[in-house]
Amino acid sequence: MNIAEKILARASHKESVHPGELIMADLDMVLGNDITSPVAIREFEKFGVKDVFDKSKIALVPDHFTPNKDIKAAEQCKCVRLFAKDKKIENYFEVGRVGIEHALLPEKGLVTAGDVVIGADSHTCTYGALGAFSTGVGSTDMAAGMATGKAWFKVPESIKVILNGKLRENVSGKDLILHLIGRIGVDGALYKALEFSGEGISSLTMDDRFTVSNMAIEAGAKAGIFPVDDKTLEYLKEHGAKEPKVFYPDEDAKYSETIEIDLSSLEETVSYPHLPENTHLARESRDIKVDQVVIGSCTNGRLSDLRAAAEVMKGHKVHDGVRCIVIPATPKIWREAMDEGLFDIFSDAGAVISTPTCGPCLGGYMGILADGEVCVSTTNRNFVGRMGSTKSFVYLSSPSVAAASAILGHIGVREDVK
Repeated sequence: MNIAEKILARASHKESVHPGELIMADLDMVLGNDITSPVAIREFEKFGVKDVFDKSKIALVPDHFTPNKDIKAAEQCKCVRLFAKDKKIENYFEVGRVGIEHALLPEKGLVTAGDVVIGADSHTCTYGALGAFSTGVGSTDMAAGMATGKAWFKVPESIKVILNGKLRENVSGKDLILHLIGRIGVDGALYKALEFSGEGISSLTMDDRFTVSNMAIEAGAKAGIFPVDDKTLEYLKEHGAKEPKVFYPDEDAKYSETIEIDLSSLEETVSYPHLPENTHLARESRDIKVDQVVIGSCTNGRLSDLRAAAEVMKGHKVHDGVRCIVIPATPKIWREAMDEGLFDIFSDAGAVISTPTCGPCLGGYMGILADGEVCVSTTNRNFVGRMGSTKSFVYLSSPSVAAASAILGHIGVREDVK
């Protein structure tokens, strides 16, 4: 078996599972946010059960429209808040403690290797970076998970992605995943698990891996899983996670496809509107003018991302006519970035710094686009209308490219910033 199959076999109390098999698996964590949880809560109430299956294995993270942007957002958050209080949910995060869910849960040690995690948010696949099987589900499945501690799955096929070599300077995990999506398309891994392997993995930081796993869904994947290595174990230990359940693929594990990527050949990459698969080299995109830059999100709002952006922006000014918004992913990251002096760099450059929130990523607030406006963003989706007007345009990039674009006024790379 491969890694996904081994994790799902353990969770379903089976010796083995095979692609296409329907299983009922035990859950280690059920996640919801302020948009998806109210729907799940209403469905939960229809089940007629008094309590959730485990108060410690549910995380409610109101991160999308908080601090509340309007009355509707306030009502959504109130629903989640009251449910968390009534059911004594241990992992409820109020404003002031809340961060973007897929950065917050690993930071808090709430997910470990070998876990099965479902979340009513498509980017729940982020935790595959820790060697977990984590995937997005609908709110009704979240409700069933909260009530029973179980979820049904069709065991996915797996694609083996072999990483060779080492990323060059200024090239990051974001460039890697954009390259992969551009290569196989937004449905290239539809209902499959992407399993990463190869000696190149050792050169990737944990933040690189979180970024790659986070965007597995943008290739249609059910999960994006990295094998556990010393970096993984060190991260889990530092963040107080539970004892890991480590699985490695068998030598005769079966895959639907094998893809090889030479990391040393990758360059800074940009995804053009209106699909993540529409990828181009950043250095070939210099004629694209920019109105707004967003640096943050569950994809690229971690401390290393902010450091990369600050390195580019230090001593420079945001271009006239460009709005630059920096969004640290969690309160801890926010504080660390401030203590390191990164906020001084961003502020001196003319950027604005937000409280942790998903904000503009899904067209929520803190940076909505008007008709015809162009945004370079470190987020994960650039669908029509994703960040506001259906007549706006979103280009996905790494923090380094985003910061360079903010200074230049057009898409560019770090070496363009003199």
